[in-house]
Amino acid sequence: MSGLSPAPRSVPLPLFAFALLYGGMTCIAGVLGFKQVALGPLAVEAGIFAFLMLVVISSSVAQLYGAATANRMVRWGFVPLALSIVLIGIVLSLPPAPTMPAENVTAFETVLTQTPRIMAAGPVAYFVSLWLNVKIFSALRGSAERPGSGGGWWMLARGAIASALSQVVDTLIFITLAFYGEFPIGPLLLGQALAKVALSIVLVPPLIALFVGLGRRWGDKTA
Repeated sequence: MSGLSPAPRSVPLPLFAFALLYGGMTCIAGVLGFKQVALGPLAVEAGIFAFLMLVVISSSVAQLYGAATANRMVRWGFVPLALSIVLIGIVLSLPPAPTMPAENVTAFETVLTQTPRIMAAGPVAYFVSLWLNVKIFSALRGSAERPGSGGGWWMLARGAIASALSQVVDTLIFITLAFYGEFPIGPLLLGQALAKVALSIVLVPPLIALFVGLGRRWGDKTA
């Protein structure tokens, strides 16, 4: 009948859930990154845990729905990231309430105030490294294997390899853009890269297995 709106397009429930989680991780990674955590002899910024979740989600989406869908998610990830940066800037520009303790104001501003170089370096490193992760993960898969099929140990190995390489590139881009010329960045580059490669090998494969398994289990449902 004329005048009726077309039926809404259905979205696979796993893809819908992955997209929501992906957007949240892009926003929280920068906040978590303010803290340095000790992993044995290495120190790494805690934002890596949210960033590894982005790697896991993008690899899982590439495995289930193809590289094109995963790359669209990477591109659209800029939207919540950009909006969070704008909102942080607005909130920082507003005067604090008189009842807010001064130490709380200082702590809030310390965590959320970043230099322009760091604010610019984050999105650049994000896009290049996540695009590279999907590219490597999908290239190692080969053209014969269709999206949604495959898995096993080679899927996990591809996830670890793609994550490790993309994390090295992410570290190189971010630290160079954010801190080059401020102090010697060699030791920081080496330590961060080693820690991220180790985490990529230990954490990424089992998480990809979990996400792909959940995606296949609930793949017949729509949001």
